[in-house]
Amino acid sequence: MRYAYYPGCSLEKNAAAYDQSFKAVIDILGQELVELDDWNCCGATEYFSLNPLPAYALVARNLALTPDDLPDLVAPCSACYINLYKTDHNMGLYPQLRADVNEALAEARLSYKPGRVRVRHAIDMLVNDVGYETIKAHVKQPLVGLSVAPYYGCFVVRPDHGFDNPEYPMTMDRLLEALGATVIDYPLKASCCGGHMPQISPEAAYGLIHELIATAAERGADAIAVLCPMCHLNLDMYQGQANSQFGTAYSMPILYFTQLMGLAYGLAAEEMGFGQELVSAQRVLDKLAAPPEEEPKKKKPRPDKNALPMPRMQ
Repeated sequence: MRYAYYPGCSLEKNAAAYDQSFKAVIDILGQELVELDDWNCCGATEYFSLNPLPAYALVARNLALTPDDLPDLVAPCSACYINLYKTDHNMGLYPQLRADVNEALAEARLSYKPGRVRVRHAIDMLVNDVGYETIKAHVKQPLVGLSVAPYYGCFVVRPDHGFDNPEYPMTMDRLLEALGATVIDYPLKASCCGGHMPQISPEAAYGLIHELIATAAERGADAIAVLCPMCHLNLDMYQGQANSQFGTAYSMPILYFTQLMGLAYGLAAEEMGFGQELVSAQRVLDKLAAPPEEEPKKKKPRPDKNALPMPRMQ
């Protein structure tokens, strides 16, 4: 299938590994991404709080730029996804908003009819269009022995968008299992990472980050898998500060789920963007490269010299 593709600003810079790995696995799975021509920033989260109409118009421009023959628009970034989804939904729900946004778009000779574009997150498209069986069929190097905590964050499944449980999502769990990984029971999988809190209240943010990492570590995770650039940024960049605040020494690799897909598909780590993270993921690569431990051979029981002889059968 062919999909319109909205990478968003993060995937061009700090989340480049996400973009690299997503495109690589999509190519293996036989899908096609067509990047929107002249796309613009989604405004992140703050813009809607500051000035709603320009914020909606900014996002709606990307929807209007989506070609008619590509009705599904894929956004790997959870913030981009929620803004695109919300704009399409609210323009359909509120006639005055729709009129005001289209009046703004008309200045660029654009317009948007709500419902014309179906906004999809990358995980939704992979598990519901490609499917777990196809994802599993392409595995060349199963992630056997690697324990992973699946972390969705609070954006991608809230409010209920219909493709997963908003309180305890499982799509990424099942995808990682299809890759051969051991998926730990991670109760904080849909909790907030703090978003932009490190710039507003660092102590509160580091508390959230510490709890997420500590819980994963205590449950035996070798890495945390994410599907949101903001979650990756907070858990990777501020892990050291969280350690300092709480007197811990966690060194938990934070990886995009698409990077793990790439490894399972036999792609080179460099091609998947490994090495761009701040908390090194080398231990993950080393663990997967190590030969599997052989099960100890069972020793044959030695005969008991004091045992009575078995009676002969007549």
